Amino acid sequence: MPTPEHAELRAEHTPDAVRDRLREGPASTYLGDFVYGAIDGAVTTFAVVAGVQGAGLSAAIVIILGLANLFADGFSMAAGNFLSRRAEAQHLARVRRMEARHIQKIPHGEREEIRQIFADKGFEGDVLDQVVETITANEKQWIDTMITEEFGLSLSAPSPWKTALATFVSFNLVGALPILPFIANAIWNDLFASPFTVSIAMTGVAFFLVGVLKARVVEQRRLLGGVETLAVGALAAVIAYLVGVLLRGLA
Repeated sequence: MPTPEHAELRAEHTPDAVRDRLREGPASTYLGDFVYGAIDGAVTTFAVVAGVQGAGLSAAIVIILGLANLFADGFSMAAGNFLSRRAEAQHLARVRRMEARHIQKIPHGEREEIRQIFADKGFEGDVLDQVVETITANEKQWIDTMITEEFGLSLSAPSPWKTALATFVSFNLVGALPILPFIANAIWNDLFASPFTVSIAMTGVAFFLVGVLKARVVEQRRLLGGVETLAVGALAAVIAYLVGVLLRGLA
């Protein structure tokens, strides 16, 4: 008796389902950018909080340095992600223009490249001739094949703007958690007896949940992903706290 997973896989691989999926093309996902932005936001902001606490500085310093770090680092990370994705898209466009130019100037050479690519895959004789003829009959298909097979590039690229936005939003949303208890105390007159303790608890939960999301992205066991991310965040916080303790006399 087929399992539910097997039945779902069979439904996804019927001729109609396969045709529809291939026509839609690969979907761009920004979950990875969101997850890694969140991890970086939580780690860096909580490291600032832990370092300031280790140095014995005031809650006002926590808020000032925490917010400065939150927005500056969040923007920096989003900008870096934007430029990286934009460079990838520009490189893809450059390769596409180059291949179009080569096809126009030396079509016989480009056909030979297609022939050798598919000969290496095991095609030969009349079948190989037919494959070459079919691919080179359509210029877009010809160029797409060269892009993926010769250069190893993906034909679809995530939007640089959406990538940057996902990174910036996640960095600031999750990265704000470590300093929220200190802001709440400043607004509501010492709402928490120990804002640092509340910050540790909130950030720990955030680390674990983001790790669970990360595990989904990389197809890792969710509990392991949560614990792993929590451990990394805790280590960063301990290091920052110890540095603050060691440098306390300078403040």
